[in-house]
Amino acid sequence: MNQAVENGAGMVQLRERDLSPSDLHDLGKRVKGAIRGRATLIVNGSVDVAVALNADGLHLPENGIPVREARRVVGPDRLIGRSVHSVAVAAQSESDGADFLIAGTIFSTASHPNQPAQGVDFLYTLRRHVSLPVLAIGGVTAQNVGDIMATGVSGAAVITAISEAQDPGLAAREMFDKMLGAITT
Repeated sequence: MNQAVENGAGMVQLRERDLSPSDLHDLGKRVKGAIRGRATLIVNGSVDVAVALNADGLHLPENGIPVREARRVVGPDRLIGRSVHSVAVAAQSESDGADFLIAGTIFSTASHPNQPAQGVDFLYTLRRHVSLPVLAIGGVTAQNVGDIMATGVSGAAVITAISEAQDPGLAAREMFDKMLGAITT
């Protein structure tokens, strides 16, 4: 994670669904210490842990608590994101006050083997219906991130492309450079 942040990752999402709130909080403290404000820290799913850590934001799964309810708890200054797999949920999330969306699954991925890949056409469609920043997720690699960025999304969220790379820092730098290159051409 540290190598990824040093090489361009601007956001770290604390996403450990199997941990108790106490263990998630303890892990979050270590992650927060490791990134030392060099990246935005987003806690996945746990409003209480996001508040206790004074994290930069909260990410809600598509079937999680409503954005408006989360906003009442985390306050106006923390970011709130929502996972979306449809235009209807994306539009509702925007209406409810989400700050960003994570849209997927774009390409086939081992982390969600039963989730059908929607392809980049889904991203083009989302961009026509919502004005929020959208990050693409699902099977994102350095080889396909240019196609993703061509849709007008704000970025991409990755897991295995960095975490399973022989050199996570180099993988993060390559991904960041290709994303930047795609938006500057």
